[in-house]
Formats: sequence, C-alpha cells, structure tokens
Amino acid sequence: MNKDLIQELTKEPKIAYFSMEIGLRTDMPTYSGGLGVLAGDTIKSAADLRLPMVAVTVLCRKGYFHQVLDEKGRQTEAPEDWDPSQFMDLLPEKISVEIEGRDVYVQAWLYEVKSLTGGNIPVFFLDTDVAENGPDDRDITSSLYGGDKAYRLKQEIVLGIGGARMLHRLGFAIKKYHMNEGHASLLALELLKEYKRDIEEVWDERLVWDVDRVRDLCVFTTHTPVEAGHDKFSYDIVAKVLGEPIPLNVLKDLGGKDSLNMTLLALNLSEFVNGVAKKHGEVSKNMFPGYQIYAITNGVHSYTWTCESFKRLYDKYLPGWANEPELFVRVGRIPDEELWEVHMEAKRTLMDFIRSETGIEMSPDILTLGFARRATAYKRADLLFSDLERLRRIGGGKLQIVYAGKAHPRDDAGKQLIEKIFGIKEQLKDSIKIAYLMNYNMDLALKIVSGVDVWLNTPLRPLEASGTSGMKAAHNGVPNFSVLDGWWIEGHIECFTGWAIGPQPSENKVSDSNMDTRDAEDLYYKLENTIIPTFYGDRHTWIRIMQNAIGKNAYYFNSHRMMRRYVTEAYIR
Repeated sequence: MNKDLIQELTKEPKIAYFSMEIGLRTDMPTYSGGLGVLAGDTIKSAADLRLPMVAVTVLCRKGYFHQVLDEKGRQTEAPEDWDPSQFMDLLPEKISVEIEGRDVYVQAWLYEVKSLTGGNIPVFFLDTDVAENGPDDRDITSSLYGGDKAYRLKQEIVLGIGGARMLHRLGFAIKKYHMNEGHASLLALELLKEYKRDIEEVWDERLVWDVDRVRDLCVFTTHTPVEAGHDKFSYDIVAKVLGEPIPLNVLKDLGGKDSLNMTLLALNLSEFVNGVAKKHGEVSKNMFPGYQIYAITNGVHSYTWTCESFKRLYDKYLPGWANEPELFVRVGRIPDEELWEVHMEAKRTLMDFIRSETGIEMSPDILTLGFARRATAYKRADLLFSDLERLRRIGGGKLQIVYAGKAHPRDDAGKQLIEKIFGIKEQLKDSIKIAYLMNYNMDLALKIVSGVDVWLNTPLRPLEASGTSGMKAAHNGVPNFSVLDGWWIEGHIECFTGWAIGPQPSENKVSDSNMDTRDAEDLYYKLENTIIPTFYGDRHTWIRIMQNAIGKNAYYFNSHRMMRRYVTEAYIR
C-alpha cells in the first residue's frame, strides 16, 4: 500500500462515517438493503461535494446472501462469496479488540470513492479473516447480520471499537464521528476510554468519564421506528463477549438498566441526533421521550439512481444535473415526446430482462406497477391482492406487476409472503401478468424503478422510517402510489406528483385490521378511477405527473441536499 496515499488522505481532519453496511456497487455485496445503499449514496455525495470524510464498515466476505426461489416461491439462501482484492487494497496495519477475553486481530481494506469533481472518500472495510485469529474469530466478518446475538455483538465490537482504533492507527484526525444506526455506537465507549479524565480522587467514579467531550464528537442517525428493531444485548452476553470496557454501573447509566440498548447508548453519547424523515423524527421522539431528535430526510444519489436513457436526456436539457440536482426543477424544458420515449426505452429494457430471467412476456404498452423491497410483513406486499376478483375486474388486460425482494433468512412470515405472491401469480396469469425477480440488488433495483410506470408502496403506518426506493423512481419520471408514511408525506401532492393510499397521517388511529381494509379500498378505487383512466386516456396529464415527480421530488429528495444539511446542522455545530 502506498504510504504517500495514506499521508494524503490523513492530512486534514475528517468526519468519520460508521455504518454496519455500505452498498457502493452490486458486485461488492456489502449491503442487505436500504440502510446500506443509503450509506453508499451518502459517501458518493460526500465525494461529489468534496467533503472531508472517511467511512468505516465491515467487510462481509460472504455478503448478505444470494436468493434462490423455486417454482412455488420458496426461498433458499446461499453465500455470496466475493474477492475483496479485486476491488480494494489490503493495508498492512492491524489492530486488536478484546472479544470473550482474547485479542482478536482486525485488518482493513481500502476502497476509494472518487468523483469527477475531484473528491475522494476512503472507505475502510474491517476484516477479521487474518492468520493470527482462530477459526471462529476469522468468521466474525463473514456474513452480514448472520448468527446469533453474540455474533452480532462481536461484529459491532469490530465496527465500533475496532473502527475507531483503526482510524487512530492510520493517523486520521477526526472532528466528528457519525454513527449510521446503533450498530456503531460502541465507538463512543472507545472515545470515553480515550478521553477519560485524569482525576485521582472523586466521590463518584462516573465523573472520570468525560461524557460531554464524547457527546461533542458524536452524531447519531436512527433509522428504526419500531422498538424491536433496536439492537439490545443482555448484560450476560455483554459480560461474556465485550467484558467491561467501562464500569458496569456507568454502562447501565448510558445504555439501559435491563439490557444494553445500542440506540440508547448512542442517544446518550451524541450531541446531534436525527431521524430520516419529518414523521420519523416525531415517532422517534415518542419512542425516546426526553431526547432532542431532529429530522434530516433521506435522499438518493442522483447519478447512481438515474437510468442510462434518462441520463442522456438530462445531459441534453439540464447540463450539470448530476452534481446540482436542483436543476431538476427546470424539467419543463424537456419536450413531452422525448420524456415519454426515454421512459419507454427504460421500460423495454426491463421487459427484455423479465423475459430473459422468467420467460414471462410483458408488453411495454400495458400499465406496469413496481413493488421491490425487503420481503417482510409490515411492507404488506400482498395488500394489492386483498380482493382478487376486484383486482381482476379492474386490471384484467390493463395491468401488469413486477415484484422483487429478499426475506431475511429467519423471517418466516416474509418467506411465506413471497410464496403467497407466487401462488397469486398463477391464479391471475390469464388476466394480469406478474413477475417476481430473484436476488434483488442495486443493478436490478435500477432496472425496476426506471422501467415501471408507477411505484407502489404499502407499508403499515408508521413503520416506514423514510423509504428511498420511491425517490429513485422519481429520478426516472416514475410517480409514486404510496401510503402516506416516511418521505412520501413530504413528497406527495395528490394527482400531481403521484397518489396517496389511505388516510392522512393525522388520521392514523385505526386498528391494523381495519387499516388493511381501508387502505385496500382506497388503492382499488384510485387504481380504477384515476390511475388506469389517466394512463390510457390522458397521456398529456400523465406526462405532467412524470415531470412533477422529477421537478418536485427528485430535485429535493437527493443525497446532495441531504449531505448539505448534515454539514450545516450536524457537522459544524
């Protein structure tokens, strides 16, 4: 490894961005879904904006998993082995962390995210597969979110404590540590140890821990609007795996009395805390009363999430758009016929891919809905199928649907959801064609979000923290048809940027069972009376809605705007 490069990378103080997963490219399977792809978009925008940032994550040599679906939709998982040496450089430096009372050695791979603007963000992938470690320890960084609670805690030790030590070893001066979700919050314990006050006699040992100094250094972004989604570890597991890096009574003050709550630990040791949409900020405040939680709504990296045909169109009419997405507001410069033609090009690309992968023949002339995201119960991928006869009557010969998404290996309900969709696909095959595409990843996501006509999203409120797939669709002129949750509360203007499903957020006081019925009724009503008639009978209005998706949604819901807000509100406080 070139020492001159490390010297160049460390010559000015940095913002250190820690995330358990970072999705930068499909052939580096270091992400499971939205959280990791958002982290990748964050880093790409930081490079474009030439921000002084460094990122830290875990290598995951076996990826998340490779999804295989049989003819009935039954999911099996296989490792997604890859060779990091094809993409990044192994550094000679190693550090160690203590796990289960022994030293575990950690090495780092360097991947550089370079922008045409001249920005360069180093990303360090931490790896325990080194000769000094035993077989179990070499396996710690094998599988993203794999294993049991103890395995997860080991990974979080490597990320938080190991990551902080690696940056120190490499010579980085860090002015802020940004924890993307609670997985990284153990880094704050490492900082507490580093900034321990040198006091010989105190009446309370907690006074030696300079919490205020650490808080000044830390920024925390929470992404999880449900209690079960926050990592918690029993203190028995903590004692066995982590030991006692700081006294137990101090740790319990900071991380929770009954168990170590990684979100609570980060909340108590961060000066700036934010949710990822305005609604999510409110939900987070209710979950953790007494904490000041701000909101910075997510965005997506415009260049990454715009398909080739739209890139050419934007280059022609909106030069500079990739690094100044605000230019999307001038979408009216683009002639209607050219906007429609590049959309149809993207649609034909998707149809060709579906035919090659599944054998299903879909027509680019038929209204196509897209639904692609993690397969889990609260996303309600089957809401569209609440009344099959009504759907058949509304959409027979007028509608086709594209699905994709992985279920977590231990999410049986999510797996059953995929099987249910496969069963319905067979039931409806003579009237409504449905394709379910395997192994959802970044490349496939771009094909789907750009190649469908409408992006469908049906989460159970208020469980969608933000959602970013709909933002990607908007970058390709695809309007959203979504429940008013997450970012869509902010991006929705009815019949202008897309359509809402169900009641306004302020009305969400209905039980879940009634909510399913109410949402399905609204979905069918708007599909039958607004969306289908407009698509087939009023091309002029449909193209206006496509333009508005670009000019009102893509221009704002991008990661350049998001990162400028992090700089002004979180990093330079």
